[in-house]
Amino acid sequence: MLEQLLGLIQENSQQAIVENPQVPNENNTDVMQTILGSITGGMQQQAQSGNMQGLMGLLSGKDVQSSSSGLMDNPIVASIAGNAINSITQKFGLNSSAASGIVASVLPGVLSSLISKVSNPGDSSIDFNGILGNLMGGQQNAGAQSSGFDFNQVGYALADGKLDMNDLIRVGGSLMGGSQSDSKPAGGLDLGGMLGGLFGK
Repeated sequence: MLEQLLGLIQENSQQAIVENPQVPNENNTDVMQTILGSITGGMQQQAQSGNMQGLMGLLSGKDVQSSSSGLMDNPIVASIAGNAINSITQKFGLNSSAASGIVASVLPGVLSSLISKVSNPGDSSIDFNGILGNLMGGQQNAGAQSSGFDFNQVGYALADGKLDMNDLIRVGGSLMGGSQSDSKPAGGLDLGGMLGGLFGK
């Protein structure tokens, strides 16, 4: 996940960082790494605090506007942006206005590309299970193997807007995983509660 995210940051940083006279060339990579750390750190904090509903809503594109300004209004994105701005000002001595300009130029494109990749079933480079697995402590497939739960089922259903009873049945069957009847598998994640929120219960 980290390499893919860094690649997206590099793709969106040419003008805002590489060609920015306020950022010395020797700091280009470090500024990109700082933005990377803010994205992963912010999402990891959300995952570990139990806000899986918010993360799934963001990564599926359900809880964001199509425009860049709408994306920045998402509370998780706003928190990531604030952390990135603070880190850049502290580490590289830029004023808050310059740091804000960099983050506002880079972050929306990065997250839009990430959402597009994650929510697309046809793009196998990164999916909900992979990214949530990294965020939840590096467990492959976000604990899907151990809990019998497949985040992709929920994520793709959210992304395509087809949240109906059939989706709920599929998710419920995956959640139970046959013999798995506890809605709080290893790690204490309340998947049942998350699904209740996602499906409007």
